[in-house]
Amino acid sequence: MNRNLALEFIRVTEIAAINSARWMGKGDEKAADQAAVDGMRKMLDTVACTATVVIGEGERDEAPMLYIGEVVGAGGEPELEIALDPLEGTTICANGGHNSISVMAIGSKGCLLNAPDIYMNKIAVGSEGVGAIDIKDTPTNNLKRLAQRKQCSVSDLTVIILDRPRHKDLIQEVRDNGARIYLIGDGDVSAAIATALPDTGIDMLLGVGGAPEGVIAAAAMRCIKGDFQGVLVPRNYEDIQRAKTMGIDDINKIFTMNELAAGNVMFVATGVTDGSLLKGVQFKPWGAITHSIVMRSRSGTIRHINAEHHFDRKPSF
Repeated sequence: MNRNLALEFIRVTEIAAINSARWMGKGDEKAADQAAVDGMRKMLDTVACTATVVIGEGERDEAPMLYIGEVVGAGGEPELEIALDPLEGTTICANGGHNSISVMAIGSKGCLLNAPDIYMNKIAVGSEGVGAIDIKDTPTNNLKRLAQRKQCSVSDLTVIILDRPRHKDLIQEVRDNGARIYLIGDGDVSAAIATALPDTGIDMLLGVGGAPEGVIAAAAMRCIKGDFQGVLVPRNYEDIQRAKTMGIDDINKIFTMNELAAGNVMFVATGVTDGSLLKGVQFKPWGAITHSIVMRSRSGTIRHINAEHHFDRKPSF
Protein backbone atom coordinates (compact mmCIF):
# COMPACT_ATOMS: atom_id res chain seq x y z
CA MET A 1 0.00 0.00 0.00
CA ASN A 2 1.19 3.48 -0.85
CA ARG A 3 1.91 5.31 2.40
CA ASN A 4 0.23 8.43 1.00
CA LEU A 5 -3.05 6.54 1.25
CA ALA A 6 -2.80 6.84 5.02
CA LEU A 7 -3.39 10.57 4.82
CA GLU A 8 -6.34 10.01 2.49
CA PHE A 9 -7.93 7.62 4.97
CA ILE A 10 -7.33 10.10 7.79
CA ARG A 11 -9.56 12.51 5.88
CA VAL A 12 -12.26 9.85 5.99
CA THR A 13 -12.19 9.41 9.78
CA GLU A 14 -11.89 13.19 10.28
CA ILE A 15 -15.18 13.87 8.51
CA ALA A 16 -16.91 10.99 10.28
CA ALA A 17 -15.68 12.34 13.62
CA ILE A 18 -16.77 15.90 12.88
CA ASN A 19 -20.23 14.78 11.80
CA SER A 20 -20.84 12.58 14.83
CA ALA A 21 -19.33 15.08 17.28
CA ARG A 22 -22.18 17.46 16.46
CA TRP A 23 -24.42 14.98 18.28
CA MET A 24 -22.25 14.68 21.40
CA GLY A 25 -24.32 14.67 24.57
CA LYS A 26 -27.66 14.98 22.77
CA GLY A 27 -28.78 11.50 23.74
CA ASP A 28 -29.52 10.33 20.18
CA GLU A 29 -27.33 7.30 19.42
CA LYS A 30 -28.90 6.57 16.04
CA ALA A 31 -28.41 10.11 14.78
CA ALA A 32 -24.79 10.21 15.94
CA ASP A 33 -24.01 6.87 14.30
CA GLN A 34 -25.80 7.74 11.06
CA ALA A 35 -23.96 11.06 10.81
CA ALA A 36 -20.63 9.23 11.13
CA VAL A 37 -21.63 6.59 8.55
CA ASP A 38 -22.82 9.19 6.04
CA GLY A 39 -19.62 11.22 6.29
CA MET A 40 -17.34 8.20 6.12
CA ARG A 41 -19.17 6.70 3.15
CA LYS A 42 -18.99 9.86 1.06
CA MET A 43 -15.33 10.49 1.82
CA LEU A 44 -14.36 6.89 1.07
CA ASP A 45 -15.53 7.37 -2.49
CA THR A 46 -12.90 10.09 -2.97
CA VAL A 47 -9.98 7.77 -2.11
CA ALA A 48 -8.07 6.35 -5.10
CA CYS A 49 -8.53 2.62 -4.45
CA THR A 50 -10.98 -0.25 -4.71
CA ALA A 51 -11.76 -1.38 -1.19
CA THR A 52 -14.07 -4.10 0.09
CA VAL A 53 -15.65 -3.67 3.51
CA VAL A 54 -14.95 -6.81 5.56
CA ILE A 55 -15.96 -5.29 8.91
CA GLY A 56 -18.78 -2.79 8.64
CA GLU A 57 -22.23 -1.79 9.76
CA GLY A 58 -23.83 -5.15 8.99
CA GLU A 59 -25.00 -7.22 6.05
CA ARG A 60 -26.68 -5.50 3.11
CA ASP A 61 -30.21 -6.04 4.45
CA GLU A 62 -29.34 -4.53 7.83
CA ALA A 63 -27.46 -1.36 6.92
CA PRO A 64 -28.02 1.14 4.11
CA MET A 65 -24.35 2.06 3.87
CA LEU A 66 -20.98 0.50 4.67
CA TYR A 67 -22.35 -3.01 4.83
CA ILE A 68 -20.12 -6.06 4.81
CA GLY A 69 -19.16 -6.86 1.24
CA GLU A 70 -19.74 -3.35 -0.07
CA VAL A 71 -17.09 -2.03 -2.46
CA VAL A 72 -16.03 1.57 -1.86
CA GLY A 73 -13.39 3.94 -3.16
CA ALA A 74 -12.93 5.90 -6.35
CA GLY A 75 -11.87 2.75 -8.21
CA GLY A 76 -8.67 1.37 -9.65
CA GLU A 77 -5.58 0.12 -7.85
CA PRO A 78 -4.78 -0.80 -5.18
CA GLU A 79 -7.32 -3.42 -4.17
CA LEU A 80 -7.79 -3.25 -0.41
CA GLU A 81 -9.87 -4.52 2.46
CA ILE A 82 -11.13 -2.25 5.22
CA ALA A 83 -12.49 -2.88 8.69
CA LEU A 84 -14.26 0.15 10.03
CA ASP A 85 -16.32 1.58 12.82
CA PRO A 86 -17.53 5.07 11.89
CA LEU A 87 -18.34 5.72 15.55
CA GLU A 88 -16.82 3.40 18.11
CA GLY A 89 -18.52 4.29 21.35
CA THR A 90 -21.90 5.39 20.01
CA THR A 91 -23.39 5.47 23.50
CA ILE A 92 -20.35 7.36 24.77
CA CYS A 93 -20.82 10.07 22.15
CA ALA A 94 -24.57 10.34 22.71
CA ASN A 95 -24.04 10.69 26.47
CA GLY A 96 -21.08 13.05 26.19
CA GLY A 97 -18.58 10.58 27.65
CA HIS A 98 -14.91 9.84 27.02
CA ASN A 99 -13.04 7.72 24.42
CA SER A 100 -15.37 7.82 21.43
CA ILE A 101 -13.48 7.58 18.12
CA SER A 102 -13.94 7.08 14.38
CA VAL A 103 -11.65 4.26 13.31
CA MET A 104 -10.52 2.18 10.33
CA ALA A 105 -8.06 -0.62 9.64
CA ILE A 106 -6.86 -1.05 6.07
CA GLY A 107 -5.12 -4.07 4.62
CA SER A 108 -4.11 -5.58 1.33
CA LYS A 109 -6.58 -8.03 -0.18
CA GLY A 110 -6.95 -11.13 2.01
CA CYS A 111 -5.27 -9.62 5.06
CA LEU A 112 -8.20 -8.87 7.39
CA LEU A 113 -10.38 -11.56 8.97
CA ASN A 114 -14.02 -11.30 7.97
CA ALA A 115 -15.26 -11.67 11.53
CA PRO A 116 -18.92 -12.21 12.37
CA ASP A 117 -20.68 -9.62 14.48
CA ILE A 118 -20.67 -11.75 17.63
CA TYR A 119 -18.73 -11.70 20.89
CA MET A 120 -15.01 -12.35 21.20
CA ASN A 121 -12.94 -12.97 24.31
CA LYS A 122 -9.80 -10.83 24.09
CA ILE A 123 -6.45 -10.24 25.69
CA ALA A 124 -3.99 -7.51 24.71
CA VAL A 125 -0.65 -6.28 26.00
CA GLY A 126 2.12 -3.96 24.87
CA SER A 127 5.53 -4.87 23.50
CA GLU A 128 6.91 -5.99 26.88
CA GLY A 129 4.26 -8.69 27.07
CA VAL A 130 4.66 -10.17 23.59
CA GLY A 131 4.71 -13.95 23.89
CA ALA A 132 3.72 -13.87 27.57
CA ILE A 133 -0.05 -14.09 27.11
CA ASP A 134 -2.23 -17.12 26.49
CA ILE A 135 -5.97 -16.59 26.25
CA LYS A 136 -6.54 -20.26 27.07
CA ASP A 137 -4.86 -19.74 30.44
CA THR A 138 -6.33 -18.05 33.51
CA PRO A 139 -6.20 -14.29 34.10
CA THR A 140 -4.14 -15.08 37.20
CA ASN A 141 -1.37 -16.78 35.24
CA ASN A 142 -1.41 -14.15 32.49
CA LEU A 143 -1.01 -11.41 35.08
CA LYS A 144 1.88 -13.25 36.74
CA ARG A 145 3.75 -13.72 33.44
CA LEU A 146 3.25 -10.08 32.47
CA ALA A 147 4.51 -8.91 35.85
CA GLN A 148 7.62 -11.07 35.39
CA ARG A 149 8.24 -9.54 31.98
CA LYS A 150 7.83 -6.04 33.35
CA GLN A 151 9.90 -6.86 36.42
CA CYS A 152 7.21 -5.66 38.77
CA SER A 153 4.61 -7.13 41.08
CA VAL A 154 1.09 -7.97 39.95
CA SER A 155 -0.18 -5.22 42.25
CA ASP A 156 1.66 -2.71 40.04
CA LEU A 157 -0.35 -3.72 36.95
CA THR A 158 -3.52 -2.04 35.71
CA VAL A 159 -6.05 -4.05 33.70
CA ILE A 160 -8.70 -2.39 31.54
CA ILE A 161 -12.05 -4.21 31.35
CA LEU A 162 -15.47 -3.38 29.90
CA ASP A 163 -17.89 -2.74 32.74
CA ARG A 164 -20.42 -5.49 32.01
CA PRO A 165 -22.28 -8.02 34.22
CA ARG A 166 -20.64 -10.84 32.24
CA HIS A 167 -17.27 -9.76 33.65
CA LYS A 168 -18.21 -10.12 37.32
CA ASP A 169 -16.04 -13.21 37.89
CA LEU A 170 -13.18 -11.82 35.79
CA ILE A 171 -13.14 -8.58 37.76
CA GLN A 172 -13.12 -10.47 41.03
CA GLU A 173 -10.22 -12.69 39.95
CA VAL A 174 -8.15 -9.69 38.88
CA ARG A 175 -8.88 -7.98 42.20
CA ASP A 176 -7.99 -11.12 44.14
CA ASN A 177 -4.55 -11.00 42.50
CA GLY A 178 -4.05 -7.43 43.69
CA ALA A 179 -3.99 -5.78 40.27
CA ARG A 180 -5.71 -2.49 39.69
CA ILE A 181 -8.69 -2.23 37.35
CA TYR A 182 -9.84 0.51 35.00
CA LEU A 183 -13.49 -0.11 34.10
CA ILE A 184 -14.81 1.41 30.88
CA GLY A 185 -18.34 1.66 29.53
CA ASP A 186 -17.43 1.12 25.88
CA GLY A 187 -14.62 1.47 23.36
CA ASP A 188 -12.34 -1.55 23.68
CA VAL A 189 -10.40 -0.71 20.50
CA SER A 190 -8.94 2.32 22.26
CA ALA A 191 -8.52 0.21 25.38
CA ALA A 192 -6.43 -2.41 23.58
CA ILE A 193 -4.21 0.24 22.02
CA ALA A 194 -3.70 1.88 25.41
CA THR A 195 -1.83 -1.22 26.61
CA ALA A 196 0.92 -0.57 24.06
CA LEU A 197 1.30 3.20 24.32
CA PRO A 198 3.53 4.96 26.86
CA ASP A 199 2.06 7.07 29.66
CA THR A 200 -1.44 5.53 29.58
CA GLY A 201 -0.86 3.50 32.74
CA ILE A 202 -2.68 0.52 31.19
CA ASP A 203 -0.89 -2.84 31.10
CA MET A 204 -3.44 -5.39 29.90
CA LEU A 205 -6.87 -5.66 28.29
CA LEU A 206 -9.08 -8.57 29.35
CA GLY A 207 -12.65 -9.55 28.64
CA VAL A 208 -15.37 -10.11 26.09
CA GLY A 209 -16.30 -7.51 23.46
CA GLY A 210 -17.25 -7.42 19.81
CA ALA A 211 -15.36 -9.62 17.34
CA PRO A 212 -15.29 -6.92 14.62
CA GLU A 213 -13.59 -4.55 17.05
CA GLY A 214 -11.09 -7.33 17.74
CA VAL A 215 -9.96 -7.29 14.11
CA ILE A 216 -9.52 -3.51 14.15
CA ALA A 217 -7.62 -3.64 17.45
CA ALA A 218 -5.36 -6.42 16.17
CA ALA A 219 -4.40 -4.28 13.17
CA ALA A 220 -3.43 -1.45 15.47
CA MET A 221 -1.48 -3.75 17.78
CA ARG A 222 0.54 -5.07 14.84
CA CYS A 223 1.54 -1.52 13.97
CA ILE A 224 2.74 -0.75 17.50
CA LYS A 225 4.32 -4.17 18.17
CA GLY A 226 1.95 -5.25 20.90
CA ASP A 227 0.25 -8.62 21.22
CA PHE A 228 -3.39 -9.61 20.90
CA GLN A 229 -5.35 -12.86 20.98
CA GLY A 230 -9.05 -13.57 20.58
CA VAL A 231 -11.53 -16.44 20.55
CA LEU A 232 -15.15 -16.21 19.46
CA VAL A 233 -17.83 -16.51 22.11
CA PRO A 234 -21.09 -17.59 20.44
CA ARG A 235 -24.26 -17.06 22.43
CA ASN A 236 -26.40 -19.50 20.46
CA TYR A 237 -26.61 -21.76 17.41
CA GLU A 238 -27.27 -18.77 15.15
CA ASP A 239 -23.94 -17.21 16.15
CA ILE A 240 -22.13 -20.44 15.26
CA GLN A 241 -23.83 -20.57 11.87
CA ARG A 242 -23.02 -16.92 11.26
CA ALA A 243 -19.35 -17.65 11.85
CA LYS A 244 -19.47 -20.59 9.47
CA THR A 245 -20.98 -18.49 6.68
CA MET A 246 -17.92 -16.25 7.02
CA GLY A 247 -15.53 -19.17 6.68
CA ILE A 248 -14.85 -19.90 10.35
CA ASP A 249 -15.55 -23.61 10.86
CA ASP A 250 -13.70 -24.01 14.18
CA ILE A 251 -15.66 -21.85 16.62
CA ASN A 252 -13.08 -22.53 19.35
CA LYS A 253 -10.08 -21.43 17.30
CA ILE A 254 -7.63 -19.13 19.05
CA PHE A 255 -6.95 -16.23 16.71
CA THR A 256 -3.53 -14.65 16.98
CA MET A 257 -2.89 -11.03 16.13
CA ASN A 258 -1.34 -12.03 12.80
CA GLU A 259 -4.35 -14.16 11.88
CA LEU A 260 -6.81 -11.36 12.58
CA ALA A 261 -4.77 -8.77 10.68
CA ALA A 262 -2.04 -10.18 8.44
CA GLY A 263 0.40 -8.66 5.97
CA ASN A 264 0.72 -4.95 5.34
CA VAL A 265 -1.88 -3.07 7.38
CA MET A 266 -2.63 0.50 8.39
CA PHE A 267 -4.67 1.87 11.27
CA VAL A 268 -6.26 5.31 11.36
CA ALA A 269 -8.47 6.94 13.97
CA THR A 270 -9.83 10.39 14.82
CA GLY A 271 -11.12 11.39 18.24
CA VAL A 272 -14.81 12.25 18.55
CA THR A 273 -14.87 12.93 22.29
CA ASP A 274 -11.86 13.43 24.55
CA GLY A 275 -10.10 10.24 25.60
CA SER A 276 -6.87 8.62 26.66
CA LEU A 277 -5.91 7.94 23.03
CA LEU A 278 -7.07 11.10 21.26
CA LYS A 279 -8.63 14.48 21.95
CA GLY A 280 -12.14 14.98 20.67
CA VAL A 281 -13.40 17.35 18.00
CA GLN A 282 -13.20 21.00 19.01
CA PHE A 283 -15.62 23.29 17.20
CA LYS A 284 -14.59 26.86 16.45
CA PRO A 285 -16.43 29.82 14.86
CA TRP A 286 -14.55 29.10 11.62
CA GLY A 287 -14.68 25.31 11.66
CA ALA A 288 -13.20 22.53 13.79
CA ILE A 289 -9.95 21.05 15.07
CA THR A 290 -9.46 17.29 14.94
CA HIS A 291 -6.87 15.00 16.50
CA SER A 292 -5.94 11.79 14.70
CA ILE A 293 -3.45 8.95 14.74
CA VAL A 294 -2.18 6.93 11.79
CA MET A 295 0.01 3.83 12.10
CA ARG A 296 1.62 1.49 9.55
CA SER A 297 2.77 -2.06 10.24
CA ARG A 298 5.47 -2.05 7.54
CA SER A 299 7.42 0.89 8.93
CA GLY A 300 6.15 0.99 12.51
CA THR A 301 5.59 4.71 12.03
CA ILE A 302 3.07 6.40 14.32
CA ARG A 303 1.91 9.87 13.31
CA HIS A 304 -0.25 12.17 15.39
CA ILE A 305 -2.09 14.68 13.22
CA ASN A 306 -3.81 17.81 14.46
CA ALA A 307 -5.86 19.40 11.69
CA GLU A 308 -7.80 22.64 11.31
CA HIS A 309 -10.89 22.37 9.15
CA HIS A 310 -12.17 25.66 7.74
CA PHE A 311 -15.77 25.06 6.73
CA ASP A 312 -15.87 28.02 4.35
CA ARG A 313 -13.09 26.49 2.22
CA LYS A 314 -13.88 22.77 2.18
CA PRO A 315 -16.97 20.63 1.76
CA SER A 316 -18.59 19.26 4.88
CA PHE A 317 -20.48 16.00 4.71
